[in-house]
Amino acid sequence: MLIYIFLAVILVLGGAGTMFLNQKSFGRLPHGKRLERIERSPNYKNGQFVNEIKTATLYGNKNKFRIWKEFMTQEFPRTVPTEPIASVKTVLGEIPDDRDWIVWFGHSSYLLNLSGRKILVDPVFYLGSPVTFVNRMFPGSNIYKPSDLPNIDYLVITHDHWDHLDYDAVKELESRVGKVVTGLGVGEHFEYWGYDAGKLIELDWWEKADLDKGFEVTATPARHFSGRGLRANKTLWASFVLRSPRRTIFMGGDGGYGSHFKAIGQKFENIDLGILENGQYSENWPFIHTRPKELSLEMKDLNAARYLTVHHSKFCLSQHPYDEPLQNAVRAAEESGKPVLMPKIGEVIFLDEGEEAKNPAVEGAASAEDGGL
Repeated sequence: MLIYIFLAVILVLGGAGTMFLNQKSFGRLPHGKRLERIERSPNYKNGQFVNEIKTATLYGNKNKFRIWKEFMTQEFPRTVPTEPIASVKTVLGEIPDDRDWIVWFGHSSYLLNLSGRKILVDPVFYLGSPVTFVNRMFPGSNIYKPSDLPNIDYLVITHDHWDHLDYDAVKELESRVGKVVTGLGVGEHFEYWGYDAGKLIELDWWEKADLDKGFEVTATPARHFSGRGLRANKTLWASFVLRSPRRTIFMGGDGGYGSHFKAIGQKFENIDLGILENGQYSENWPFIHTRPKELSLEMKDLNAARYLTVHHSKFCLSQHPYDEPLQNAVRAAEESGKPVLMPKIGEVIFLDEGEEAKNPAVEGAASAEDGGL
């Protein structure tokens, strides 16, 4: 959130700001036939995408510059860890293909293997902002790079914010990605960055695409916003439901609580794993990120068999303690009565029904008694 306040300040600097914003990493706004398709979307009104319910980005009478000043001048305890985040380095190519599993890389980046297909979501391995001195990765959370990854069948991008769409990472991965699945308009960035249009699957909310035999993906609503520069909401943010031959996964992306969680849970009644945002929330922006008190409500509404929470443990994008999301996850599990997975960064979690398997590819894996982070 605060990176967009920073970008607004850059604009004030005039010519230097113009040069800065013209970097290729900022991407390109949709145009031509892509824009024509966007303009036909029921979720696009008055030149921008909108949420299903009215959603203010910031709250109350505070403007963005006041919030930026507070963030820069006030002391917020324990927002950054004093020790490296607990993590393990897994040789990803040696994890069995015939098992379903997930490996979380911190924040909202994770790799799924479902029935032998590799699905990579929101990979951020280099930068979570347009500059190196903003949104720095916590030590220990930055141990993976694109070169560590196997070939990717489906690259899923939930929206185009910098902490979900890392220009250098997706550029490096291009030759090893089969298809890109994302919301309307985001494909413009990928074409601008050298991806073939034939690789791109762009979906509106509730649109479905068949990926392969037994695999389909549906874009579902989220309550958030989008944009890499100063023009917001020209591309669509989304959550996704991915069906594989063995299980159904909900990938929540970013967003605040709303009625869409119940609608998704009612449409997809057999979600095996729900991956939910949990972190970078603030009462200064209470509607576009999930607050701690809302996490268990989302779990109850979605009604998945089990959950994993993400969007934490890699960056400081808000004012809460860095490990508070872990406490939120424990409390939400108790309140919802649903199991919540809490892996370390890099730890393999096998999704096979109730089975516990030790992964032989982990180098120096820490004990589960260490409690995640």
